[in-house]
Amino acid sequence: MTAPNRLTAGLDVVLRLLRNACLVVASICLVVLIASFGWLVFGRYVLNATPTWVEQLSLLLVGYITFLGAAAGVHDDGHLGVSFLRDGFGPRVSSVLRSVSDLIMTGFGLVMFTASTELVRFGWSSQLPMLNLPEGMRAIPAATCGLLVALFCGVRALRRMLGDAPATDAFLLENL
Repeated sequence: MTAPNRLTAGLDVVLRLLRNACLVVASICLVVLIASFGWLVFGRYVLNATPTWVEQLSLLLVGYITFLGAAAGVHDDGHLGVSFLRDGFGPRVSSVLRSVSDLIMTGFGLVMFTASTELVRFGWSSQLPMLNLPEGMRAIPAATCGLLVALFCGVRALRRMLGDAPATDAFLLENL
């Protein structure tokens, strides 16, 4: 195994662990969201005392589910994308276009991380209504997603530059 391959193999393990952590946290948030709505229905119709905190909790959890799930989708290269133009070219041009796309997404992820981190700082001094948590917690998943998108796409572009194409490229090349 060459040095670049060892480097990218080690990075792949770390990135897969990060992706799995995103999916675990998003899944736990989804279970908590469903349970809280069950409590809302029970409280409203059985106890005749609607828990008012459920709406605020659900708004917070949906952000975590969405952004962490999106980051995992970017890692898997299965997130929303328009690929018919890129895949219509030959393998070499397609690989260049994939690298350009990954570099653009890396930049987007860094901007998203920077802007969301500023939102976390800005909102940390105020409280979420009914939850008594810092308002900045709403922006933490966006900052995390931005950082992970930059990391996932940056490593994918780096692998192509080192001549160690990601598995998704090999699959596409075989099926062209």
